[in-house]
Amino acid sequence: MDVGERLALVTRNTVEIVTEEEINNLLREKEHPTAYIGFEPSGLVHLGWVLVAQKIRDLAEAGFEVTVFWADWHAYINDKLGGDLENIRSCARYMEDCFIALGVPKDKVKFRYASEVLSDISYWEKVIKVAKVTSLSRVKRAMTIMGRSEDEAEVDASKLFYPILQATDIFCMDVDLAYAGLDQRRAHMLARDAADKLGWRKPIAVHTPLLPGLKGGNRMDPVESKMSKSDPSGSIRIHDTMEDISSKMKKAYCPPEPENEDVNPIMMLARYVIFPREGSMHIDRPEKYGGPIDYSSYDELKAAYYGGGLSPVDLKSGVGAGLYKTLQPVRDYFEQNPENYDRLKTIVEGLKKLR
Repeated sequence: MDVGERLALVTRNTVEIVTEEEINNLLREKEHPTAYIGFEPSGLVHLGWVLVAQKIRDLAEAGFEVTVFWADWHAYINDKLGGDLENIRSCARYMEDCFIALGVPKDKVKFRYASEVLSDISYWEKVIKVAKVTSLSRVKRAMTIMGRSEDEAEVDASKLFYPILQATDIFCMDVDLAYAGLDQRRAHMLARDAADKLGWRKPIAVHTPLLPGLKGGNRMDPVESKMSKSDPSGSIRIHDTMEDISSKMKKAYCPPEPENEDVNPIMMLARYVIFPREGSMHIDRPEKYGGPIDYSSYDELKAAYYGGGLSPVDLKSGVGAGLYKTLQPVRDYFEQNPENYDRLKTIVEGLKKLR
């Protein structure tokens, strides 16, 4: 595979590469560069993970050695799953299952826990150095990576550590490329700025889009309106039944105006989940409305919908069926490997009873 082909894999379905010149140079210099993506183990997985799993697969196919980093102590700081580290690590084991079920190649990806890295004194030396060259105001601005506002730092001082720890993770693992959704951009930019000041190797940053919640996106603040596991009615979980998906589809925001394309959750699910996974989309439309139809590309679907050739009802029906088909490997996997999923469901239900 030549550099151009590898670059196409790395960059497809992304919204930002920082920087394209750096990624070009990296791919020319290294056959097997390193990449990482970090996750807080925090609950049941939604459809945004399909997009992430595809990008991890892209990176692995392009020759990257990818680390999936389970940020267990970070999740503890962020009060996830009752602030219980055993609950958090149980969730990480479930999330690893999710990635395998979504087709992430286990033989090409390394799974690591933050607790493995944090036990090294050199990690904390780097933490202090990164903190020393980063202003407090910048750290507070970066707290949005946690789903927190700047003001919440006044409630719990440990949350101020979080952006510094996330930047240090990158340096401690010495990765060439940091990948995440666009909501993690501030952490990556903090790391790049610290690298400049400390004379360390600067990580390339790759960002994929955030799927909008089913209630509709907000182009002024895509982070605020992203699909979230904390809003079950506004998200689709990878374990949802066809009945669940159909019910949520019927209520979903689906504006027919092309200027609202990027905040239309139904179109974004087709673009970033169905077509990359399936390569096409079938809509079993009633005969009186034109009969069944197939689209071989997202552009074809887009032209039909915004051109008036496809109704919102039929679009939602087709996307719902496409999602259910895309998630069949997940159902198959967890039918054979239910242990970690069942354990997390027990944890989540137990925490609900405590509220």
